[in-house]
Amino acid sequence: QVQLVESGGELVQAGGSLRLSCAASGRTFSTYVMGWFRQAPEKEREFVAAITWHGTRTDYATSVKGRFTISRDNAKNTVWLQMNSLKPEDTAVYFCAADRTSEFVGRTYPGTYDYWGQGTQVTVAS
Repeated sequence: QVQLVESGGELVQAGGSLRLSCAASGRTFSTYVMGWFRQAPEKEREFVAAITWHGTRTDYATSVKGRFTISRDNAKNTVWLQMNSLKPEDTAVYFCAADRTSEFVGRTYPGTYDYWGQGTQVTVAS
C-alpha cells in the first residue's frame, strides 16, 4: 500500500512558477512509475507528466512540454512537478499517482495508476 500526499498548490499570477511536491509512504515507492494529472472543473482528468522508477525517462503532455519538469528522489520518497510560465489554462486540481507495474506503457491513462493523492489546487490568475 502506498499513500500519496501532494502539496505546493496555490494562487499565482500568469507567468509565475510553482513547485508541487508529492510525498509517498511505502518501501516500494522507488519501483513505481509516478505521474501527475490534473482536473479542471467540469473536465476530465488529464495527463500532465510521468517519470520512470529510475528517473531516466520522462514524458509530458503537449500543453506543458517545455514549461513543466517532473523529477523524483527515491531516497526521499518524493516526486516534484516544477511548473514555469504558468497560464490561466493550467488552473486545476493536480494529482499525484503511482503505477506499481513499473512499466512506462500506459503512462498517460489514469486507469493505469494504482494509487492517487487527494490533490492540490493550482489557480493561475490572468
